[in-house]
Amino acid sequence: MNATIKAKLELLPNNPGCYLHKDKNGTIIYVGKAKNLRNRVRSYFRGSHDTKTELLVSEIVDFEFIVTESNIEALLLEINLIQENMPKYNIMLKDDKSYPFIKITREKYPRLMITRQVKKDNAYYFGPYPDVGAANEIKQLLDRIFPLRKCNVLPNKVCLYYHIHQCLAPCVFDIKPEVYTKMIGEISRFLNGGEDKIIDELDRKMHDAAAIFEFEKAAEYRDLIKHIGTLRTKQRVMNHDLQDRDVFGYAVEKGWMCVQVFFVRQGKLIQRDVNLFPYYNDPEEDFLTYIGQFYKENEHLTPKEVLIPSDIDLASVKALTNTKVLQPSRGEKKQLVNLATKNARMSLQQKFDLVEKSVEKTQGAIANLGKLMNIPTPHRIESFDNSNIMGTSPVSAMVVFIDGKPSKKDYRKFKIKTVVGPDDYASMREVILRRYSRAIKEAGVLPDLIIMDGGSGQINAAKLVLDDLGLDIPIAGLAKNDKHQTQELLFGEPLAIVPLSRKSQEFFLLQRIQDEVHRFAITFHRQVRSKNTFSSKLDGIEGLGPKRKQKLMRTFKSLTKIQEASVLDIQEIGIPLAVAERIKDLLAKNEANI
Repeated sequence: MNATIKAKLELLPNNPGCYLHKDKNGTIIYVGKAKNLRNRVRSYFRGSHDTKTELLVSEIVDFEFIVTESNIEALLLEINLIQENMPKYNIMLKDDKSYPFIKITREKYPRLMITRQVKKDNAYYFGPYPDVGAANEIKQLLDRIFPLRKCNVLPNKVCLYYHIHQCLAPCVFDIKPEVYTKMIGEISRFLNGGEDKIIDELDRKMHDAAAIFEFEKAAEYRDLIKHIGTLRTKQRVMNHDLQDRDVFGYAVEKGWMCVQVFFVRQGKLIQRDVNLFPYYNDPEEDFLTYIGQFYKENEHLTPKEVLIPSDIDLASVKALTNTKVLQPSRGEKKQLVNLATKNARMSLQQKFDLVEKSVEKTQGAIANLGKLMNIPTPHRIESFDNSNIMGTSPVSAMVVFIDGKPSKKDYRKFKIKTVVGPDDYASMREVILRRYSRAIKEAGVLPDLIIMDGGSGQINAAKLVLDDLGLDIPIAGLAKNDKHQTQELLFGEPLAIVPLSRKSQEFFLLQRIQDEVHRFAITFHRQVRSKNTFSSKLDGIEGLGPKRKQKLMRTFKSLTKIQEASVLDIQEIGIPLAVAERIKDLLAKNEANI
């Protein structure tokens, strides 16, 4: 414990509020709340802790606190601070899943699709579904019953879906809007729990087909009825009020928490969501934080009713969500809360050993890597790689691993601007200069270790730039063998091979980093090369500027798709008729010359 922390501990008040722990870079690494700030914050620096809490405390160099009027205010403030700062030790409390919905688009010829984004576009959304598999299964059934449009862009002739009776082919035939209005109404009733009417209609069609000896069609209707029945058996009916509700249960053991959320939609338990993470406060407080983040991130998921265990503060949950919150004491609702709690306990018991072992392996690998290189434990590692083909479309990429896990929000892409031709070292110097001069200018976070995808040339190129910037950051290189596989780690003055067992967790971690930065760089290079090729083929067309090229790229994805599209298809995305005709003429000439 340093002198700054000792002095601040004496000044802590006994009020409720939030505290923010910071590391050596001034980065907030943990946000917590407390009914009594003085007691809670002092507890981190006194007594013994488990391994994960000791790791947190070892990185605390400073802290701040904010006093609030009540514990509920502290809870709301904590959630906002976590969302704003994304501290690494809070990150596993954040449920950032996006759940799939079934969507009926608001178009002249509507489409049925699965999406993870709910937009204010006047479309119809149904869900959420616990996983994309469940949503796909229902969509496939609806596709077989209701012949809505399937194509993103209307073709100029009927497609396979028309021939298998899954589309009315509005691309060719004039379909009245009332037909689609009726289908949308029937789909909505089905997805809102009205399967009986659909089953009755399919049963009638089955008997009508059988009566005129169309047995194949009758068998198809029979199979659809059976499929609906199968979907029904996968859903446990809770009661007959057709209410949407979320049911929460949780369990804790050895510093880990498991939260189970049961999704009840239209009175049916459709599935559950399981979340397992370490906690650092009282279990009830971290459970409240979890609920607050759950609904803050997924506001569109809020149901009509939320059920919670009896040991959770009811007023706090009501302050976190604008819906009805209950703590049932008997009946089916109480049984459902107990079931969620029981499942949480079982999941924790089954997964705890495996998760903890995985965390210990990763953290141990990072610590051992630091020891082998004789540097402090490298919690944040940044790795770079270049990609080009004979100097064309040169790019570079950076990936970031924090505590052994990829932090994709910190990944960066670089288009090489100052280098002409295939000069790998010059490209690396440009990228290192751009990355770290900006970090200095913006007081950004610096890594504990930089890993270059290459040998001494790449390392020395990066060192020259860092020396000019006045930065002292350890730099290592990963050399590959003739089969393009990770072979050895180079580090030190002079450069030497770091003794690593090829079967060690440290070596596996380095392999993952090298594979990830190479994948990221290659993917970016392909995107840039594809866009360059796309643009060059369309160069010189009067009236086709950069913005219209981007529209074409976003809509059709490739030149082949544009060639297959009609002039009308191109017009529909906002391209003038004359320009659309010039595009088609040019592509037709290019194809004829091949």
